[in-house]
Amino acid sequence: MIHILVPFDFSQIATHALKFATKLSATYSKLHITLIHVVELPLNANVGTMGGGIDPLSDYQNQVYFRELIELRKKELDQLQTKFSSPNYHLEALVQVGNVFREISTAIADKKPDLLVMGSSGTSGWEEFWIGSTTEKMVRNAPCPVITIKGETDPSQLKKVVFAASFDELDVALAARIKNMQQVFDAQFFFVSINTPGNFITSRTAQHRLDKFIHRFKFEQVQTEIYNSLSEEAGILEFADDIGADLIAMATHGRTGILHLLTGSIAEDVVNHSKRPVWTFKTTPQKA
Repeated sequence: MIHILVPFDFSQIATHALKFATKLSATYSKLHITLIHVVELPLNANVGTMGGGIDPLSDYQNQVYFRELIELRKKELDQLQTKFSSPNYHLEALVQVGNVFREISTAIADKKPDLLVMGSSGTSGWEEFWIGSTTEKMVRNAPCPVITIKGETDPSQLKKVVFAASFDELDVALAARIKNMQQVFDAQFFFVSINTPGNFITSRTAQHRLDKFIHRFKFEQVQTEIYNSLSEEAGILEFADDIGADLIAMATHGRTGILHLLTGSIAEDVVNHSKRPVWTFKTTPQKA
């Protein structure tokens, strides 16, 4: 049984993410999809949905409004379940109340999904630096793979996949993720190593790393490329454009706190600026 979690905010991009998840039933014979919608409350609100009472410090009209909103969202999710019901998969829907990132994280811990599918429209400027979207936070922190959907996407049409990495470590978990993706998408894979002025290695060294990674884990039907650009993010996006890729795959090490603010995350930047779907997975290197 493959379990997919789809955060849903009733936007068009979230609907694209749900459709993508349902279409994976063509690959997985046993598929369970969980929709989660989070009603985010003001900091001083407590609507007592778990049996508690009304916070006396909160405004009563706000309490009524949010209770009605929660009931409305439950009805809308019931209608969505009916619309997307199919014998090819099981679909359930949850409504939670609280902080969006925290509630999705809790659902991941409880449900232990194999994949998180999220819509992403991207952010820019100060918002991108200081706040970041929920999608970017999940890319950084989720223990399961995350695929971000930018528009209507059919998994069966993902035939060119770019996998970008440094290939300097023989990471067992990482190789297993990529092999699984090969089986899911039956696509042509391009392993690309990005060379930048600030992190330059010779083409010979880069090719040796690529060949060693491919040989060690017995990858088949992959092409390799060493691509020069001003930054890792730019190189990945440019190479994906050059070959007309359908999907970008990357690993992330989940930097948090001040280290994340100072150094950024290549995976998050690619997710934010890519016009194509991006599949990310958080890894802890396990050398072979």
